[in-house]
Amino acid sequence: MSDCIFCKIINGEIPSKKILENDQFLAFHDINPVTKVHALIIPKNHVANIAHLTEDNASYVDGLLPFVRDVAKELGISADGYRLVLNTGAKAGQTVFHLHAHLLGGQELGWPEA
Repeated sequence: MSDCIFCKIINGEIPSKKILENDQFLAFHDINPVTKVHALIIPKNHVANIAHLTEDNASYVDGLLPFVRDVAKELGISADGYRLVLNTGAKAGQTVFHLHAHLLGGQELGWPEA
């Protein structure tokens, strides 16, 4: 989508501080972190959120968690623990309507806030 900020990051139109990338996903540092370690993980093909998954893009479900695991290892937070957050829809706090996960860690996390 031409107006999607995450699509622009994937296409190299907007710079990002990349962490890890494969053929399906890109992980990069959030520009407004809420924890010591705050990464965003996005699929390279645009889908608005989990509610918009179809058979055509269901491979995100299979590929996401192994990629998250690898990103956590790359960031050095896999041993101490981390939180994965997927906001789906405006009422859940989603502000960019391109499926993405927040990987949070590097510190003790409370509940429900980070």
